[in-house]
Amino acid sequence: MTFNEIINKDKPVLVDFFAVWCGPCKMQAPILDDLKKRVGDTADIIKIDVDQNPQVAARYQVRSVPTLAIFKNGELRWRQSGVFSANELERLINENV
Repeated sequence: MTFNEIINKDKPVLVDFFAVWCGPCKMQAPILDDLKKRVGDTADIIKIDVDQNPQVAARYQVRSVPTLAIFKNGELRWRQSGVFSANELERLINENV
């Protein structure tokens, strides 16, 4: 499945733009694991390594990592750089269901 196919779903898709060398990205990873347990099938959560996928990162002008984005039906609904709590991300996903 391509990136475009994934973000074009009719449920929210949280995209974590990250890099393996990024300290804050490593802090965000267990938070996203917890979030996945909370939201279940309500939303998809995917990780995009900006070093392995520079075209996708460039298309969405990702200049710092981690950058989190929520897509639904291919539309960018929310985007922000930094580390976020599971509570905040769950709220944002629920707003976009």
